[in-house]
Amino acid sequence: MSDIFYMTKEGLEKLQEEVKYLRTVRRKEIAKAIGEAREKGDLSENAEYHAAKEEQGHLEARIADMETKLANARIMDESKLDTSKANILSTLEVLNKKVNKKMTFTLVSEAEANLKENKLSVTSPIGKVLLGKTVGDKVKAITPGGEIEFEILKINL
Repeated sequence: MSDIFYMTKEGLEKLQEEVKYLRTVRRKEIAKAIGEAREKGDLSENAEYHAAKEEQGHLEARIADMETKLANARIMDESKLDTSKANILSTLEVLNKKVNKKMTFTLVSEAEANLKENKLSVTSPIGKVLLGKTVGDKVKAITPGGEIEFEILKINL
């Protein structure tokens, strides 16, 4: 997998911190849980042991995924972005025509997406249809909640 992950400097630093935490703290916690469960005897019928081993597998897969993203991360230079169209790191003011409400989104990489902070992944259904569009464009996104039409009102960085 050689997908490039475009990120902000802050997003990259946050991802690096999370990987460090998972490697140093969570790995030790899970190893300790496995050790404690192992001390309780027969491993074939030890639910705690199997649960801890499963959690360890999930953790290692998550770390591997995050390390791949870090290896393929590219920091975006905001000074070189075209503000005439929606790009990654663009902040868009849109009109949600379904509910007739203005909304603001910042388009970010999948690794930085966070709806609570109005950071929308460029790979999400809404992000995909907004990417590359200009002020005045109307787009329709097919979401799990149905089709939503948006009109782009502003594009900023």
